[in-house]
Amino acid sequence: MASEEKYDVIIIGAGPGGYVAAVRAARLGMKVACIEKEERLGGVCLNVGCIPSKALLDSSEYYTLAKNTFAGHGINISGISLDLDAMMQRKKKVVESLTEGVRQLLEGNRIEILHGIARLVSGTDVEIQAPDGSAKIVSAKNILLATGSRPVEVSGMEFDGEHIVSSTEALAFKSVPEHLVVVGGGYIGLELGSVWARLGAKVTVVEMMPNIAGATDGQVARTLLRILKKQGLIIELNTKVLKAETGKKGVTVSIEKKGTRETLTSDKVLVAVGRRPLTEGLNLDAIGVQTDSGGRIMVDETFCTRVKTIYAIGDLIAGPMLAHKASAEGRAAVENMAGLAGEVNYDAIPAIVYTWPEVASVGLTEEQLKDRKIPYCIGTYPFTGAGRARCMGETDGFVKMLSHGKSERILGVHIIGPRASDMIAEAVTAMTYGATAEDIAMTFHAHPTLAEVLKEAALDVQKRAIHS
Repeated sequence: MASEEKYDVIIIGAGPGGYVAAVRAARLGMKVACIEKEERLGGVCLNVGCIPSKALLDSSEYYTLAKNTFAGHGINISGISLDLDAMMQRKKKVVESLTEGVRQLLEGNRIEILHGIARLVSGTDVEIQAPDGSAKIVSAKNILLATGSRPVEVSGMEFDGEHIVSSTEALAFKSVPEHLVVVGGGYIGLELGSVWARLGAKVTVVEMMPNIAGATDGQVARTLLRILKKQGLIIELNTKVLKAETGKKGVTVSIEKKGTRETLTSDKVLVAVGRRPLTEGLNLDAIGVQTDSGGRIMVDETFCTRVKTIYAIGDLIAGPMLAHKASAEGRAAVENMAGLAGEVNYDAIPAIVYTWPEVASVGLTEEQLKDRKIPYCIGTYPFTGAGRARCMGETDGFVKMLSHGKSERILGVHIIGPRASDMIAEAVTAMTYGATAEDIAMTFHAHPTLAEVLKEAALDVQKRAIHS
């Protein structure tokens, strides 16, 4: 089958990594094609990940505020009810508007969008199986793999799409579960568990580790655990799920804690124990693209694989599986193809858990500093000390700043509190430019704002905080 088209770069996958790479490549003067197997562009993030989950988190938070909080502000509402279908329709519209925006962005940059399933034929050729069954081969000087990841399926808890589900199905329940068991206390499980708990479900989170939220700073994770339990989530730590069996009365989940076995009965089980690279069908082995023991594609500092014309980014390679990481890597990869110095600062990648309060972190945790024997100083400040937080009625949480014990250069910032996802940007900027805690402490922060808590934490590094 002869090649029908020749490009400078073919990008496989139109998620946050792929479409950003495509636009950057086009603006560098390259002829670009972007292959996407799904009808809608945007990848997992826009369609069944970041965006729909945040839409439901926001909607469910408003519902909770209306039920439990507005009266304290003097706003009395009677007859509050949940219209889940309307909530889901709103989520759908948000997703559709953003995915259509991606399409317009690519078309506006003269990027050819090719729908179909891609398979590598060589280091420069890609076969596309179109939705109608036809096939063609397209060629390029370079190929960028950006196919993302999929949920990990666990033996004994295989997905059936209805009772035992992944995050995709948990974003589209037709009714509020009576009891939702969430296997995994990472950010996906905690966020979706929060959504359904707010909407009225009994939610039990089962986590085999002694803490939730993965590699989050320990002090922050413990605070988040306390708050989520206060909100009604049942969280079982140091607990292993043995299996889940579907029957007439729902799903029976067998767990083991401290050597004792017991069962939980639920109508839905969300398995959220992680994600793995989506490489099936790409024909990597035959082409010579090397992967590690975890299935991640091995690349060098330019994002190039062992095949010198094939690059890979995002969830396919090592590092946190985050949309903004993939976007940064996509930009850097095509810049490297163009002979530019495309780089990604992995020391300043923020990570966020969109519970309420939110958790946002960048840099090293206190545990990591101790393990690496790096001298450090700590500055903390609670949201209870911020006038704006009190006005909002959102005083849970704090900001924790870690700086080098000698240079005072900021090594990590960890926030649990209202709008932490927005506040972390200042810390990321500071760390990107090698700022010290003193730099933030001496920077004006308008009053009254939530950001003042960051300034007070910076002042507290040298024990100079005014309001504590």
